Amino acid sequence: MIRTVNLVHRYGDVVAVDSVSLSIPDGECVVLAGANGSGKTTLVRHFNGLLESDEGRVEVNGRRVGADLVAARTAVGIVFQEPRDQLVAATVGADVAFGPENLGLGRAEIDRRVAASLSAVDLDGRKGVRVGELSGGERQRVAVAGALAMEPDHLVLDEPFTGLDAPARTSVVDRLRELSASGTGLVIVTHDLRDVLDLADRVVAMAEGRVVVDAPPDEAAASLPAYGVRVPDPACGSTSAGPDGDGSSDAAPRDRRC
Repeated sequence: MIRTVNLVHRYGDVVAVDSVSLSIPDGECVVLAGANGSGKTTLVRHFNGLLESDEGRVEVNGRRVGADLVAARTAVGIVFQEPRDQLVAATVGADVAFGPENLGLGRAEIDRRVAASLSAVDLDGRKGVRVGELSGGERQRVAVAGALAMEPDHLVLDEPFTGLDAPARTSVVDRLRELSASGTGLVIVTHDLRDVLDLADRVVAMAEGRVVVDAPPDEAAASLPAYGVRVPDPACGSTSAGPDGDGSSDAAPRDRRC
């Protein structure tokens, strides 16, 4: 479980996270929604100690994050908005192996984790491919595989669909659905719920550093637009984005709602 208690984080005089208390049980898929600047990215970077709080505390599996950063970062994997920010090796296999190697695991265990993680994101047989040759969607999947290789209890994805075309978005959603079904907890950080609303067990929305909505998806959806969050329009008939990422397609006029 991830738990924050009266968490406060400031950037100078600006309060980015303001007294947030939140619990995320194991196995739950939570969509953390909000407009840009609402505090959601700052919040999740506390989950494994990438940021330290000014007030309050963060616990992972009942232990304060600062007391054991290795345990926290093993239990909570984070995939950043731009995967290039966390891809550290020249090839796919070396990048996915980086985290387990830093845990001091044996080669057989590292190889097992790399193979399982690449299979989970449909990149079997791509270990030797250079990262620079990958598409944006493939880089995103490598970043997810790198986090999965740590075998986390929770996987946090910050705006995972930024810059992805429709096939890549669909591929990432499919993988997330499979991970959720297998018991991995998910925290999906986004301002646009069109791809992920039907994945969520719960929607938590933030505004001005505070939690303003915490409810099941159907209950949350009606209030989210007021906080700058985009939700699926029932008239569209689907939560999927179109080829240009805004719900349009070649077969029909562009509908900016979808």
